[in-house]
Amino acid sequence: MNEINKVSDPSLIEQFTGRQHTPVVQFIKYAIAGGIATGVHIFIFYVCALILLPALSPQDPAIKLLGLHPMWISDAIRARNSMFNNGIAFIFSNFTAYVINIYWVFEAGRHNRILEILMFYAVSGVSLVIGSVLMVFLINHCGMLTTLAFGANIAVSLMINYVLRKCVIFKG
Repeated sequence: MNEINKVSDPSLIEQFTGRQHTPVVQFIKYAIAGGIATGVHIFIFYVCALILLPALSPQDPAIKLLGLHPMWISDAIRARNSMFNNGIAFIFSNFTAYVINIYWVFEAGRHNRILEILMFYAVSGVSLVIGSVLMVFLINHCGMLTTLAFGANIAVSLMINYVLRKCVIFKG
């Protein structure tokens, strides 16, 4: 009996490349997918914050790392622009997350495709709003650097998204 189970259990490589996986491997795959989507989000956020709607202060670690010299803007404008830049980045990173999740992490089909996409964006939208409110609060009321407030936004969003995607949207 053990030999039969051993043959039918997918190897670690098969779990990472296929659709069958243990809960631990699934969470690791979700973390990798989330890392990719987060990378897309961070890239677009910073491009927007540097070019489209300025949202970085001279003290911001990203500015120092890149050796840039942005113009000074008030915390209120920085907070507002951060929120808009976050929304723009959300559209692209959420699409990236959806595609990776349906093809690699979770099993689609609990709902029809249109409803699944709408629910995916709705759940992500809720976490975006909660994370953005936190980010704006940290910038406006605590004077926190944009990068640190943005990090808090990402952490809160990732936690909310995993639970709701696993339990509500996909078949697990």
